[in-house]
Amino acid sequence: MSFEHLFSPHKIRGLELRNRIFSSSHQTILARNWCPSEEMAAYHEARAAGGAGLIVMESASTWGEGAFEPCYLDANHDACIPGFKRVADVVHRHDCGIFGQISNSGRLAGGYDGLLSVPNAPSTVPDYRFHAMPRAMPTEDVWRLIEAYAQSARRMVEAGLDGIELAASHGLQLAQFLSPDVNRREDEFGGTEERRFRFIREVVTAVRKIIGPEPVIGIRISANEDEPTGLDTQTVLDACRRMDDLADLDYLSVVMGSMAGLGSSTHVVPAMSFEHAYTAPHAAKIKDVFSRSVFVTGRINQPQQAEQILAQGQADMCGMTRAMIADPQMPNKARLGKLDDIRACIGCNQACIGHYFQGVPISCIQNPLSGRELALGVHPGTGTRRYILVAGGGPGGMKAAAVAAERGHRVVLCEKSGQLGGQVLLAQTLPGRREFGGLVENLNHEMQLAGVDVRLLTSVNSALLDEEKPDAIIIATGALPFTCDAEITQDTHAVEAWQILRGEASTGNSVVVADWRCDWIGVGLAEKLALDGCRVTLAVAGVHAGQNLQVYVRDNWAGKLHRLGVEVIPYARLYSADGSTAYFHHMAHGDPIICEDMDTLVLAQGHQPVTTLENALRGRNLEVHLVGDCLSPRTAEEAIYEGMMAARQV
Repeated sequence: MSFEHLFSPHKIRGLELRNRIFSSSHQTILARNWCPSEEMAAYHEARAAGGAGLIVMESASTWGEGAFEPCYLDANHDACIPGFKRVADVVHRHDCGIFGQISNSGRLAGGYDGLLSVPNAPSTVPDYRFHAMPRAMPTEDVWRLIEAYAQSARRMVEAGLDGIELAASHGLQLAQFLSPDVNRREDEFGGTEERRFRFIREVVTAVRKIIGPEPVIGIRISANEDEPTGLDTQTVLDACRRMDDLADLDYLSVVMGSMAGLGSSTHVVPAMSFEHAYTAPHAAKIKDVFSRSVFVTGRINQPQQAEQILAQGQADMCGMTRAMIADPQMPNKARLGKLDDIRACIGCNQACIGHYFQGVPISCIQNPLSGRELALGVHPGTGTRRYILVAGGGPGGMKAAAVAAERGHRVVLCEKSGQLGGQVLLAQTLPGRREFGGLVENLNHEMQLAGVDVRLLTSVNSALLDEEKPDAIIIATGALPFTCDAEITQDTHAVEAWQILRGEASTGNSVVVADWRCDWIGVGLAEKLALDGCRVTLAVAGVHAGQNLQVYVRDNWAGKLHRLGVEVIPYARLYSADGSTAYFHHMAHGDPIICEDMDTLVLAQGHQPVTTLENALRGRNLEVHLVGDCLSPRTAEEAIYEGMMAARQV
């Protein structure tokens, strides 16, 4: 495929970008002491070396009130300048542009040192996510904040960054001033559309005055915040028309959603259930009213999608952030026509934004090197070529085989079934989860490139080991459904979750799903069965459905289940089942929870490791490594990481 638009240069003010691919601002948890670190520099350098045209660094707070933890960036002091310079220098080394982003959270406030902060906002209007009651800013504080934006921009430009992006997206402070529902001021910054816009006008003017005429200035804005007290499409378009009159402003970067609500925040990092490039039509509307550059990001995972957006004139630059977390070399591979070699993002949200909510550095379930560039580096070559046998063709085994072969070993992977993929083959059958199957395609291609010998319908046992005589074996035999200790009588129609996903069992009209893990299986089954016309009760052994999922994935799923009429019972531990009745304990106080008139009980009670091969090899003089669920049933992220690390050790 020709990418004549994607790999054409794009000029903004005096800066020429080599192509139309950019990495949008996203939190990495790689800052140290509120400043860009060597780890952050290495992370961004990998994307610059991979062919990105532009990198927009993660949001840096200003006015000293936003970066509560030292793993976030704070541009409120000159001490940040050397760190920003470190990042700018390594990115520029690869002919890639780099911008800094400045934001202020306003009413969307957190806390620090165990204490809640004081959120400063245009007016005293609370949000419905963080549940903070903000303090209406005095007029003099608004002017102080404007100056703080300017000083933060100065520091970034002094560090060598090519431009500044102001965050008016996702319900942040700049957007709050635009919203008539949030900004209820009666001074010069509120009361009319023009006065609500004044804050943005003054910030842009102050930033341009202090950084001079050459650096780029852009604004990131949500085309629609999808939130009752947020910006709607018409309000945003009206604001963008006014922005077109700001000669100091060079581009708008278009996203969707708001962090002020649970539903609207799912747009911040849209998961695989969202359509690809669903933000592009919204960017096109903004492009109709804004005459300079328009960027867009949001589920643009493949270069073909980006090319189409550009060809249709919907935007001038395409944010492909998660695509480059999964594969930093994606731009170079696309430019060289090696599309099959691209490790495509599957939109799972597990180790990118999922790590952020755990407070740990960013990574990718498919590419554990992301975020660990300094700690791990490239896979080391092997000095001595060995024969490595891998038992099990799920994600952990496939990653182990690919990396071991890439290092130079002879690798044979044996899978007892006729298909690679393990539990991924089940996950991809659920509504909105088909893209998860791309994990298998990507790993299979990695094995092919590395030269792995794959043998399906082949079980690993003592006889095979005696015949093959490998130097080391990596066991990745996975897990099977856990047989819980609930007392279930024979007249109860009880089936395992796997049986439903494989099409091996049917249900009646009324179904109770007993969900121990509180992950994708329970909520996914509930959605699937409800779509099939069943009356579904989802009883979860946790505080809410999807408790162990990334929050944007969880909240999006919660909305779907509510719309489908699924009854969710929290704090429910399965105790027994008798015919058409299932009995649960309330986990907080022990009282019974009784679900009657049930046709089928679906058991999603977790998994237990398959240890047969491990046990058979005890006492045998053979180097053995265990990875993934055969150690302890967890997720694909742990399996792939452990597979990679085992392959680096053999």
